[in-house]
Amino acid sequence: MNLWATFKIALRALSRNKLRSSLTMLGIIIGVGAVIAMVGIGQGASASIQAQIANLGNNMLNIFSGSANTGGMRGGFGSSNTLTPEDIIAVEQECPAVKAASPTVRANGQLVFGNQNWAASSGIQGTNEKFPEIRAWPVASGEFFTEGDVRNAARVCVIGKTVADNLFAGNDPVGQTLRVRNLPFRVVGVLSSKGPNQFGQDQDDTVIVPYTTAQKKMLTITHVHGAIISAISASATFTAEKQITDLLRQRHKLTANQENDFTVRNLTDVAEAANQTSSIMTNLLASIAGVSLLVGGIGIMNIMLVSVTERTREIGIRMAIGARSGAIRRQFLIESITLSVVGGVLGILFGVGASIIISKTLNWPTLIEPISIFASVIFSVLVGVGFGYYPARKAASLDPIDALRYE
Repeated sequence: MNLWATFKIALRALSRNKLRSSLTMLGIIIGVGAVIAMVGIGQGASASIQAQIANLGNNMLNIFSGSANTGGMRGGFGSSNTLTPEDIIAVEQECPAVKAASPTVRANGQLVFGNQNWAASSGIQGTNEKFPEIRAWPVASGEFFTEGDVRNAARVCVIGKTVADNLFAGNDPVGQTLRVRNLPFRVVGVLSSKGPNQFGQDQDDTVIVPYTTAQKKMLTITHVHGAIISAISASATFTAEKQITDLLRQRHKLTANQENDFTVRNLTDVAEAANQTSSIMTNLLASIAGVSLLVGGIGIMNIMLVSVTERTREIGIRMAIGARSGAIRRQFLIESITLSVVGGVLGILFGVGASIIISKTLNWPTLIEPISIFASVIFSVLVGVGFGYYPARKAASLDPIDALRYE
């Protein structure tokens, strides 16, 4: 008897007890569906993290002043004035793995245009002309300020979309005069919309000015609060981190037993840590959901054992007219695999549907990749083979005489 004929016999046998077959498949349906949904949620979270990190900029690293140890007291980011513009210029010029660098100066203050005022939640940021390149953040209208503006500490600014919407509704901001901390600034451009960062903060609610202007005309300082760095490639970020650390330690004349008076944060490292956490959670959830598959497989084995007992006389008749034990074993094995695979396919539909509902109702990002569906089908086949083999072997090993006598 060929495989197709055996498969048709298996379908007829299963269709005789539709309710029992359906209930047997339920465990597989729930198990596969749960695995698909859990893996989809985990992969969606991982993709979301990657997108948010990419949204921060091109192969970015941040340098912060701080981490100082003064009188036994350690300071956090920005707690000391250990970075100068010359440090950041040296980083760009002397670190081969660094593509571009910009000093950063942070300030807060009220923004006023006409009778409108606004306090940007992301504050006032002082940078240089390489900000759009490092942050991968193009200008939507107008232009970004130039190297000459930075050199001359010009009172020019580029604003985010949120600031433009709240202060210049119905007007073109470019060319207008905006008062920043009570100083007049000419708006030269509006940045494209960037959206919230990984902490939910609105990145578009900001004003960008030359860092020299922020230093000299807003805060009256000579140091900078930090820097944003772009490495030459994603794989070069770790090399860049080491080169920057070595260079700044050398420039700050730190001895071997002295701690860094600055902090270099590699966002690739942050992304990898976040992905690792997401991966652990995904594997944990998938493992828990996999227990349902195990329970479903046990259900299949139980039903197949009942089926063998119920059809003992049928097995005896088939053996009496010449059926080999291999054919009997194959028939019950195919019945078991059919139950498992049909349950697996329905489980995939259930899992995809559940992922869509979760994404729509809870706004959780989900991502279902073809490899997840392929793995679910393969796993369903393995469950059918693994839990159907014992009942099939038991049916094939029956003695024909005893089977014919079975009532």
